[in-house]
Amino acid sequence: MFPGFKGDKQLIIFVCAGLVRAAIVTLDSIEIYKKHEIFGSKPTVFFRCKGENWTILPDVKKKHVLYIFKGEESWQPLTELTDKKCKRCGIYEKDTIKPDDTFDEWELCPSDFTSPHGKYSHYIKKEFKATFLCPECIHHRDASHHSSGSQKGEKRSMHWAFMLLIGASVLIVLVIGAVITYKCWKQKKRQNEQARFLKLFEEDDDIDDELGIGPLSHVI
Repeated sequence: MFPGFKGDKQLIIFVCAGLVRAAIVTLDSIEIYKKHEIFGSKPTVFFRCKGENWTILPDVKKKHVLYIFKGEESWQPLTELTDKKCKRCGIYEKDTIKPDDTFDEWELCPSDFTSPHGKYSHYIKKEFKATFLCPECIHHRDASHHSSGSQKGEKRSMHWAFMLLIGASVLIVLVIGAVITYKCWKQKKRQNEQARFLKLFEEDDDIDDELGIGPLSHVI
């Protein structure tokens, strides 16, 4: 009825799955301790991850002032993190003459957001201190830990099942060996008893010969 609907649906599902895995990173607060631009009275500070567009922080203009954000600003979010993939990101200052100045560049990873609320602070002495927010990173890590825990539990169960199988196999071998050993011992005992019985008859015959007692035919 709708040509191509199945393929479009699969594409939508794929895109939605990608969106679910993406974790949004916003800037919670920042304080700069110096300005790199010599001629500009107010710095133009921006955030950028490798391969992505600039995100200018329009409010950050003065040193030693703590700027706090709600995450709802027009320039937010800063970037998105996917699964366990890190990004090379940094805080920079626009320069009018020479190349842009760098406050710092570092690897921004989902695992950095370890606080209960998904916060992560990055501090560089005499440069800046910034706090980033990524609540989805916590959910992804918990889901990953749950999945990892489940896999570990399955591996542990398989390990114990394997050990039980080995133990049962060893026990069966021991029981079979014990049964065979018992039968061999019983047969050997029977053979020894028969040999002893025959030996007694032979000794009786020897005694009769020594006493001159022979078969009844000899007497007749």
